[in-house]
Amino acid sequence: MTRLQPDVAIIGGGLAGLTLAMQLRQRFDDIDVLVLERNTHPVPGAAHKVGESMVEIGAHYLADVVGLEDHLARDHVRKNGLRFHFGANGRELHHADEVGVSHLLAVPSYQVDRGVLENELGRRVADAGARFLDGTRVTRVSSDGGVHRLECRDASREFVVQPRWLVDAASRAGPLRRELDLARPVSHDVNAAWFRVDAAIDVDEWSGDADWKARPLDLPRRQSTNHLMGPGYWCWLIPLACGATSIGIVADGRMHPLEDYNTYDKAHAWLAQHEPTLAAAVDGQPRLDFRYLRHFSHDAGQLFSPDRWALTGEAGVFLDPFYSPGTDFIAIANTMLTELIARDRSGTLPARDNLLFEQIFRSFHRSSMALYQDQYPGFGDRHLMALKSTWDYSYYWGVLAFLFFSSAITRVGLAAEQRARLGDVVKAHQALQARFRARAAEARSHPGTGVFIDQYRIPVLKRLNAGLECPGDDHATDQQLLDNIDELERLASVIGRRLDDPSATADQWERERLGDLPEWLQG
Repeated sequence: MTRLQPDVAIIGGGLAGLTLAMQLRQRFDDIDVLVLERNTHPVPGAAHKVGESMVEIGAHYLADVVGLEDHLARDHVRKNGLRFHFGANGRELHHADEVGVSHLLAVPSYQVDRGVLENELGRRVADAGARFLDGTRVTRVSSDGGVHRLECRDASREFVVQPRWLVDAASRAGPLRRELDLARPVSHDVNAAWFRVDAAIDVDEWSGDADWKARPLDLPRRQSTNHLMGPGYWCWLIPLACGATSIGIVADGRMHPLEDYNTYDKAHAWLAQHEPTLAAAVDGQPRLDFRYLRHFSHDAGQLFSPDRWALTGEAGVFLDPFYSPGTDFIAIANTMLTELIARDRSGTLPARDNLLFEQIFRSFHRSSMALYQDQYPGFGDRHLMALKSTWDYSYYWGVLAFLFFSSAITRVGLAAEQRARLGDVVKAHQALQARFRARAAEARSHPGTGVFIDQYRIPVLKRLNAGLECPGDDHATDQQLLDNIDELERLASVIGRRLDDPSATADQWERERLGDLPEWLQG
């Protein structure tokens, strides 16, 4: 029987596995990487996998780390930010309250056709010198004390793989995660259903109001990830470059049971009740697929092992599709794993490095899970969500994305001052999310009045987003991180005060950082 002994074997040739293979081959021109993918390439384009919307960490990873900037610009959609609509209640969309940007912020993000992206990655992985075996099933996995063995089968043969490093990137199938009993439950009880239609559904056509159509937007609303918001749920509309539109329903299971929308006919009836304009827009459109996922959030007991195995992508953790963090966590896990493999190859990989990276990843994970846990009841509350999104974006760009863009997440040894201040801002973040959860529990919702909260006119958001573009040396990075944290701690206090009293008088600092936000909140 054929026996393969690569440096790294990756189970799963989807987004997580293929980008890791690219990253490793770009870092080391002599590394032997083997990718084992069950599906045969090329895979279908639009009707393939969910996960089309990407935000700044994931977009930067794909464009600049993995080297796909040309492909993203040519074959996918530059995203006009996240856009939220509240309280249309079946009326034309100009009646809804809208939160989003009027112009593009500095750092790009994208809407992607996952099949198109993964086919391109498959070609580039092979061109980069990795071995990409599609149409291959891994029938058995074992890992004990750093000795790994995979039994595999393709259309013509059976063979064994014995790698030095073993990576499970096989999404929710997670064969290594199952073998090592690493799955851990998550109490975040939210479900999703989604489908694609072979038509360009355009929310800009959902109103004939002249003032609404004349609203100064730099790009069409359709190029945003549009969110239709209501108590306990949100619906997405994502445009794909092929002309199709991805549509999803994501809802708290306590308020909207999955059984109410787990078939296309049920989903259409659910939309007719909660978002009738969207239901009408999909009527008669050719449907490409329909899928649903129950209790999609999950965790794993360990991601990086001193025994040279790891989990990445959905084989490891998945939080929630709101704010589109999936590719972000692929980027973080793959970058940490690439660094661990680099240290192993240089003979300088102490066990504490695995533990340190695990701790950093877990900190990112906890901070991000706080954005979603028990927050869904408040998703119809425009006042809450205007404040929450302002804080959530600021914290994401000022801390999480900044650490990734500056490569600080793989620096073993931020200065003690930075570590202490990071701990302080994490506490402020968790405390503010607790206040958001308390407000969300009230499940407030009101008919929209046509208010437009233009996030482009919120100076703190523009500054923190633009600050991702040009991180300096370690000293400059450390100082900018401290400056970001100082601003975030003061912003947390202001956001908390606005949550209690939107009509409070704004001081000069607040007006400089939040622009017209206090006036919008009073609308």
